[in-house]
Amino acid sequence: MFESFLSSYAPPPSRYDEMVDGGRLPRPHWQAFLSLVSSMSPEAMDRRSQFVHDAIASDGVSYNVYADPKGATRPWELDVLPLILPADEWRTISAAVAQRARLLDAVLADLYGPQRLLAEGLLPPALVFGQRSFLWPAHGVVQPGGVSMHVYAADLARSPDGRWWILADRTGGPSGAGYALQNRMTISRALPDAFHKLPVEQLAPFFTALQDSLYRSSPTRGEPPLAVLLTPGPYNETYFEHSFLARYLGFPLVEGQDLIVRGDAVYLKTLRGLRRVHAILRRLDGDYCDPVELRADSALGVPGLLHAVRAGNVVIANALGSAVLETGAFTGFYPAVSERLFGESLAMPSIATWWCGEAPALDYVIRHLDELVIKPAYPTIRMEPIFGHSLDAAGRARIIERMRGQPHAYVAQEWVRLSQAPTWGTLRPNGDDTSAHPLARAASLRVFAVATPSGYTVLPGGLTRVAPHDGGDVVSMQWGGSSKDTWILADQPVTRIALRRPRLGVEDIAHSTVDIPSRVGENLFWMGRYAERCEAVARLLRAALVRIADAGAQPQQALRSLRAVTERLEVLPATEEEEPGDVAPESWREAPSFLAAAVDPSVPGGLVANVMRLHASANQVRERMSTDNWHVFNRLPHRLPGKDATLGAALESLDEIMMACVSLAGFAMDDMTRDESWQFLPLARRLERLGHLASVTRHVLGLTAPERADALDWLLEIANSIVTFRARYRRAPELLPVLHLVVLDETNPHAVAFQLRELAIGLVRMAAELGGESVSATGEGVSFPNEDLGPLIATLRTLPLAGFEPESGEALEAACANLAAILARTEQLAYAISDDLQRRFFTHAATPAPVGIRPR
Repeated sequence: MFESFLSSYAPPPSRYDEMVDGGRLPRPHWQAFLSLVSSMSPEAMDRRSQFVHDAIASDGVSYNVYADPKGATRPWELDVLPLILPADEWRTISAAVAQRARLLDAVLADLYGPQRLLAEGLLPPALVFGQRSFLWPAHGVVQPGGVSMHVYAADLARSPDGRWWILADRTGGPSGAGYALQNRMTISRALPDAFHKLPVEQLAPFFTALQDSLYRSSPTRGEPPLAVLLTPGPYNETYFEHSFLARYLGFPLVEGQDLIVRGDAVYLKTLRGLRRVHAILRRLDGDYCDPVELRADSALGVPGLLHAVRAGNVVIANALGSAVLETGAFTGFYPAVSERLFGESLAMPSIATWWCGEAPALDYVIRHLDELVIKPAYPTIRMEPIFGHSLDAAGRARIIERMRGQPHAYVAQEWVRLSQAPTWGTLRPNGDDTSAHPLARAASLRVFAVATPSGYTVLPGGLTRVAPHDGGDVVSMQWGGSSKDTWILADQPVTRIALRRPRLGVEDIAHSTVDIPSRVGENLFWMGRYAERCEAVARLLRAALVRIADAGAQPQQALRSLRAVTERLEVLPATEEEEPGDVAPESWREAPSFLAAAVDPSVPGGLVANVMRLHASANQVRERMSTDNWHVFNRLPHRLPGKDATLGAALESLDEIMMACVSLAGFAMDDMTRDESWQFLPLARRLERLGHLASVTRHVLGLTAPERADALDWLLEIANSIVTFRARYRRAPELLPVLHLVVLDETNPHAVAFQLRELAIGLVRMAAELGGESVSATGEGVSFPNEDLGPLIATLRTLPLAGFEPESGEALEAACANLAAILARTEQLAYAISDDLQRRFFTHAATPAPVGIRPR
């Protein structure tokens, strides 16, 4: 029955195999699954495996691996075959993990409290106080609810005799539960028949318990509780999990800059003001959480956070300083500690561990090095495990010398040959075996527990990690490992609970608003400004480079005015060089020039620097974009010309950058959900375009009459209005029609007047939706938030045009000076409104209501 599936499965006999016994017969709890998949051909299994791969890519599941050839954001690796465990075995594992979690929570309470375990000699003080993970400022802090470790994870391994052992404790901010949930969502779709026909335990209740645990512990004082998930940011290796868990749990995903401490309480900076935070599920290392009392060099934390915890106004899961128990050196002391605190023996032992800080242990480790694995004693020490049996004589001498020099920094663990589980793949020992079949790979299981009022509840499943190649014992995702879904078979029928929320009702729709962090609005705001700025700089540089390529007299004259304007805009640094008309274009590459501004990242106002700023802003709000939208953003840096690009290559890249910027404008208007944060994006584009157009046109008006005439053609180009002008007037550019089109025409989306009108409408809408005081000013009967905006629009609408006619003489210069002054006011107003928006919605300088008093 199973022969076709198992015919090529050849696990080495030196390891315990999860699927088959020593006689290569399926274990009882695998038989039902194998009976379902054995009927599938290898080609059908390949299609299921490809479905998993495609689903991972479609969902954007990633694990950031630095310096990885697949890129910083590496696709998550997931095998199509699950790890299956029976109900009776799982009951033993679950009880042992819950017992371990209770023990470690009690140890944390003692270490940061009375420290009786140290006084009684049950734990060595040097092991506690000698590591940076013990946070002295947190001593004496008692969390609301009395729980220090809300979430616990244990890395388990099965030895060749079939027994389970604890490899490591994860007590700081355990990662992996979100990936386990994502794995279940994917594999249940890849193998729907097997998943629904087998009594697989459900994962959803665990995450409900996690929500309840945080809400129950929250010191709300009558307020609705608000819990957030604190992440280091998108460059963290498990950022996908942070984002995924936050969405699943319904918690805002926040960074340290999104939170602020006022009056002994923590607040979330939202677009509608400050909202008090009662619980923080953190994925940020504890010592980075508060730069005031912990690491002063941390730019990721919340100043004053520990003070708010000490005041009892916020609960943190897990408590600050809880990572102190992640050192493997503690494990040898836990049996005695368990007997002392609870009168219990540990149900599941740890792998035999020796802390080299004790002289007898160090001697033992050196004598038995071939049988041991050397690891860092403290989680803050970055070191890969060293397998003693793999060392040559020189390597053995080096590690012994290091251990003798700093014995307290090392632990040694018994080398356990991990059990192996089947993975679906291709074995190519000589490059000629291309058929896919089950392969035996070493595996380790990470199990999770959450604190509840009745004790710790264990996730009925977990994150199974698999070694990347045959014979390996390292299952780290950083080392290229993959993962598995973990199926726990119940011994009774299972009630199916959807991992995704059930069908929503009217009440859910009516109350579906969310608190949007101010950081989201701020990054969208700067994303809009930088997108518009990139397009504006690209148009300026293209206008210049096209004229550089044309060696005629008229283009060279236009270059004089272009260079003067771009220097004033700080796109080019001001220089003392000769005028462009007197210098051969080929010689400009070595000097600060238009070409340098297009290709050199060291030019602050140049194209490359602005594109990188745009990409950085977009990366902060990636989760709010569609796949196509992000694809355009992600390719922008690759469209930039190389530093040694020729004139033609630079022009080609500028065209691509402008097309990408136009695409981004379309995505902004037609592809993004128009929630409260979205409106900052078009407003920012209007403000940037308004300031740029006003500045460029003002500088053109300040040129001499001959220079002004030479500048009209490129002014139309950078205002993206050359086609409209030619279609409307069918003649060479003249000052009056050019100024009317670029400044006064409210039907031209690239005119100053158009930006002012749309800006006024947007600000009124924002004031209505997000609140804020409005200053009355009249403009077609509309009340504007800025008192200068209405009069400025009226001034442009009533501007006399007669003075701009060619025969006006001295009146022409007076008219140009007058309009230049108006445009200077316009430019100042654009940046003043930008500053006002940032003060009002992003910095939150106002003081919130005292804790316990709900603001109106």
